[in-house]
This record gives sequence, C-alpha cells and structure tokens, in this order.
Amino acid sequence: MREARMVDSSIMGSLQNGAAFFTSTSLIAVGGAITLLRATDDMLRIFADLPLGLVVDRTLWEVKGLGLLLIFGYAFFKFAWAYRLFNFAAILVGATPARMTDDIPAREAMVRRAARMNMVAGSHFTRGQRAFFFALAYLGWFLGPWVFMVATLAVIYVMWARQFRSDARRALEDDGEMGQKT
Repeated sequence: MREARMVDSSIMGSLQNGAAFFTSTSLIAVGGAITLLRATDDMLRIFADLPLGLVVDRTLWEVKGLGLLLIFGYAFFKFAWAYRLFNFAAILVGATPARMTDDIPAREAMVRRAARMNMVAGSHFTRGQRAFFFALAYLGWFLGPWVFMVATLAVIYVMWARQFRSDARRALEDDGEMGQKT
C-alpha cells in the first residue's frame, strides 16, 4: 500500500546481499573441500601423528571429503538460486501497481505473487543454511562415527531449539505487549 517503495527496495537489497554473501562463502567452502581431497596424503600423515588412536583409511578419507564437497555444492546451488529468486521477488515488488490503481484485484494478485516468490526464495536460503549446519556435524565423521553421531544430534537439537524455543520465535508470537506471550 506504500506509494514510495524505498523501504521495500532496501529490504529486498538486504535479502539479496545475504544470499550473495552465502553463495560466495559456499564457493570458498567448496574450494576448501577440494583442497582437503588434494591434500589426502598430508592429512593422513597428520591424523596418523595425532594421539587420538584414529586409524584413517585413504579411500574412506576421500569418500568423506567427497561427501563434504557434495554438501557445500548443494549449499552453493541453494544460495545461488535463492539470490536469483530474491531478484525475481524484487522485480515483482517493483512491478506491483500503485496503491491508487483502479484495478485492485490485479494489484492484490501481484502482491501475492511477490510474497510467494519471496517465500520460495527464503525457503531455498534456509535449506542452504541447514546444509552449512549439517556440514559442521559431518566434520565429526573425520574423527569417527561416534563423534559424527553426537555432532549430528547436537546440530539437530540446536536447529530445533532455534526454530521452536528461541527468543526470536517468542518475539514473532508476541501479541504486542512487552513481556507477555500470547
């Protein structure tokens, strides 16, 4: 309903910048995973020298490295797609007819399209972030299956707590009165 859409443009720019940042970050992570694969011999020597009692097999190490590469590759594609979809959403917001238009149904339909596009973009962005979170848990596999399982459970718990038990969730559910939850 705003005539001047500078606030909308600023919000869309922030969403695009966040997606662009994580897209480039995932490319750096892909490079790190490739480096991990290229340095297999060095990594095997380092792990052999650690006093952890880990026996590291070359093939298994490379499988783990490929798995990490796949996770970061998936994150890259999710973030890159989210960036593109946020661009589409910005275009749709900009194309929305003015508040004083005579064709109210057309304006409301365009608003719904822009909102849906933004929600789809946000969904892809969230999946990219989840890939990063699970990549942290996946790193535990390099130290052994038990560390991997514990790290995965820890990541699942933290993600659950952030989504369903966090202050941010309570802020969204707040009825507008300070300190009172609906």
